Amino acid sequence: MSHASMPGVSSPQIGRDTTRAARPNATALPAKDPAVCPTDDEAQVPRKPPKNKRSLDYVWRSGVAGGLAGCAAKTVVAPLDRVKILFQSHNPHFIKYTGSWLGVSEAMKAIYQQDGPTGLFRGHSATLLRIFPYAAIKFLAYEQIRAIVIPNKEHETPFRRLISGSLAGVTSVFFTYPLEVIRVRLAFETKKDSRSSLRSICKQIYGEQQKPRTVAGPLGEPLPVAPARHGLTNFYRGFSPTLLGMLPYAGMSFLTHDTAGDLLRHPEIAKWTTLPQPENAPAGKAAPLRSWAELFAGGVAGLVSQTASYPLEVIRRRMQVGGAVGDGHRMRIGETAGIIMRERGLRGFFVGLTIGYAKVVPLVAASFYTYERLKTWFGI
Repeated sequence: MSHASMPGVSSPQIGRDTTRAARPNATALPAKDPAVCPTDDEAQVPRKPPKNKRSLDYVWRSGVAGGLAGCAAKTVVAPLDRVKILFQSHNPHFIKYTGSWLGVSEAMKAIYQQDGPTGLFRGHSATLLRIFPYAAIKFLAYEQIRAIVIPNKEHETPFRRLISGSLAGVTSVFFTYPLEVIRVRLAFETKKDSRSSLRSICKQIYGEQQKPRTVAGPLGEPLPVAPARHGLTNFYRGFSPTLLGMLPYAGMSFLTHDTAGDLLRHPEIAKWTTLPQPENAPAGKAAPLRSWAELFAGGVAGLVSQTASYPLEVIRRRMQVGGAVGDGHRMRIGETAGIIMRERGLRGFFVGLTIGYAKVVPLVAASFYTYERLKTWFGI
């Protein structure tokens, strides 16, 4: 009788086979690096290959996601935006309401009593017409510029993030600024019996004659230093301070959001702040934040960016409505700043800042939240 057939005695070969069956491929599996955070276990979640950000598929998906995110965010804060424009542009009918939160509510109440709920969304159609291409270009440009400026993790620094966001903001505002001027002019109107249509506002802005700038000659006579201008240039009133303001605004917005996202994804707290990776997530993509964490990161980004750029925003609003008030001549940045300084001092550069915070914090939070969720949905 062989050892294999004897009861209680097992063959060494059989024992070795049993051990292999219990531990299949035990020697074939390489050692695995620890996950960055609890949601990054690639053994549980299959990953798609990294997306080519230069591909047409990525471009249209990121553009549509950005445009829809901008529209959703602007709709949330449209009533506050209307009141803020009236405060910033020094509308004579609403000066008495500036300076307090009670004034904000009183201004909204006055608009509601005069025009009904639609009055709080005055100019919102022009806003959506502008914000979709603006937000689409901004987010799309950021993704493309970031891919060039930050080609890999080793190059990811706060300065490079700031530059990427600033250039993305400048790119988007260059292509959509005329629509912003139209929107502000529509929101600036408060006379109930003389509402202007979108077409009439465009014709009015186009036809406004801007007086030539002059200097005193040797005998005191005025000498022109710049010719009178009208036409398409009128749609770029306040463009210079917009560019200057966009550099800190967009730059700080993207920088703060990305930095806050990194902090919220720290391994020590990731299990409370992040969600599991979706199945269609491309390789290398950070774990998505939970809703409250994403909204928090966006809110902080809005708070920081608004503070950094608000004085230039006030100057821009005054320049944009220059054809609707005063003698209609084109005011430069220094001239506009001087007028604001004489009227209210340094406080004049922060008129409406409290309502600005109330508007921008939920605006940026909703924008980044919607954009990140749509990116996940689109698989990019």
